Amino acid sequence: MFGASGLDAVSPAPIGGYFGDIAVSHATSPYISVYPWSSGFGTKYSNPSTLPAGTGNAVTFSPDGADLAVAHATSPFLSVYPWSSGFGTKYANPGSLPPKQCDSIAFSPDGADIAVVHDSSSNIHVYSWSSGFGSKYSDPGDAPGDTAYAVTFSPDGADIVLGHKNVNSDFTYVSAYPWSSGFSRQRSDPSTPPTGISYGVAFSPDGADLALAHATSPNISVYPWSSGFGTKYSNPSTLPTGNGRGVAFSPDGADIAVAHDTSPYISVYPWSSGFGTKYSDPSTLPTGSGKGVAFSPDGTVLAVAHDTSPYISVYPWSSGFGTKYSDPSTLPTGSGRGVAFSPVAA
Repeated sequence: MFGASGLDAVSPAPIGGYFGDIAVSHATSPYISVYPWSSGFGTKYSNPSTLPAGTGNAVTFSPDGADLAVAHATSPFLSVYPWSSGFGTKYANPGSLPPKQCDSIAFSPDGADIAVVHDSSSNIHVYSWSSGFGSKYSDPGDAPGDTAYAVTFSPDGADIVLGHKNVNSDFTYVSAYPWSSGFSRQRSDPSTPPTGISYGVAFSPDGADLALAHATSPNISVYPWSSGFGTKYSNPSTLPTGNGRGVAFSPDGADIAVAHDTSPYISVYPWSSGFGTKYSDPSTLPTGSGKGVAFSPDGTVLAVAHDTSPYISVYPWSSGFGTKYSDPSTLPTGSGRGVAFSPVAA
């Protein structure tokens, strides 16, 4: 999620704010909508010639911005496209498809691997990536055994973390593995596990903290990370009001955002090895359950994908919410499930 590769090929950020592209994965065809962004939504890009085959559950750009990947509900369950201010021809499917619906997708920080998690006992498929799918890596020897909903690599690429159901007392809604072109055995569980299904996972930009958005109060759990879980940080004094669905750190690591069920649907806190006092809610709230959240690469914009029209809400961000940007002229066609900004050069 963080990290970069080949950034000399990516447009630099302008003085005064982010410009690039913003992608929203959603229910209802075409399942993915992408817009230019420059202090607001531009005209929606044309749909890809080969659409994702079902509900877009998650979306991400490769670290260099050259590819756009969608995890979706219908076979082949993931679709990846070259990206250059528009969709190129969809890459060929991997030789070994995921067996069921994919719920999350992530590139490794160096762009050499791509991971998806899904609704089956193996939970995760990871492939080598180089402008197309390479071979699938062997499954981990101790996969959790049921639906996984979230996946991310650590910023240094040395670890991979899954958020999932808990069908086995040996697992605690999160599984973390060392990663080096393949899985090692699962790391130790956190001593204070999340209280429910983990739907979102994110590392801080420096890799020192790991956040989980999950079902059941407190709905967000954050741990120090150093080749394993440290002691869970204290809960925020004002909790998210519903099940946590997505989580993201700001690029400078100074803030943490949680998309959640139940109004106000988005909660953001200052972060400095612990939660600060929750920022005031935006004056115009997202209109329904927050499913995904993302900061722009320069930290000046915060986007929330949600399940009621207009399905995407975007705000200026500067240690608090600014006035919501106008909706795109062509809205996503269904419930927003995931959101991502294209990367920019530092």
